[in-house]
Amino acid sequence: MARELGLEFEHLQVSFLDGSNRSSDYLAINPNGRIPAIEDDGKPLFESMAINIYLARKHGSILAPQSLMEDALVTQWSFWALTELERRLMEVMVHSTVFREEDRDPDVVTIELEKLKRPLAVLEQHLGQHGWLVGDRFTVADLNVASVLVMSRLANMDLSDYPSLSCWLDKCLSRPLCEWETQRLPSGLPKPDDWEHR
Repeated sequence: MARELGLEFEHLQVSFLDGSNRSSDYLAINPNGRIPAIEDDGKPLFESMAINIYLARKHGSILAPQSLMEDALVTQWSFWALTELERRLMEVMVHSTVFREEDRDPDVVTIELEKLKRPLAVLEQHLGQHGWLVGDRFTVADLNVASVLVMSRLANMDLSDYPSLSCWLDKCLSRPLCEWETQRLPSGLPKPDDWEHR
């Protein structure tokens, strides 16, 4: 979002791999210890969807909602991505490409892929009728949902049953200012003991 808006920003590397997400400095910004978080004008803000919506609104971008209904639809699709997709895609991704072989569970992948069919069909139907999620342009809703769905690419999921969704995701990920650093996805990580509680 910062790149889309042409904002100057400092990007500090924080990771659960080295524990920097649990440093006192970072916990002062996001007491949950989750990534990402920002500090803007000395005020902390966490949760990626909220951050993106805030930045789009603050800077008067065309990516921001332009009406009350667009505002509701941006919120709808952003919440939907978190409730319907995120955890399921995360499970597919880590059990397909991130965890070391002995910690991967193919049954988890099978179960979660089955559960993803319904929400992916909802998105496919919408995108088959509309080019974008809200209005007739790329908005923060597209950015937010694509940032979750990128996990399907990282997990090498077959999206051939969802051609409109796949085409839309390609458009989102090929934007000039988009830098999906898929090559930096870790692999061969041991499954954390507390994974089910994260």
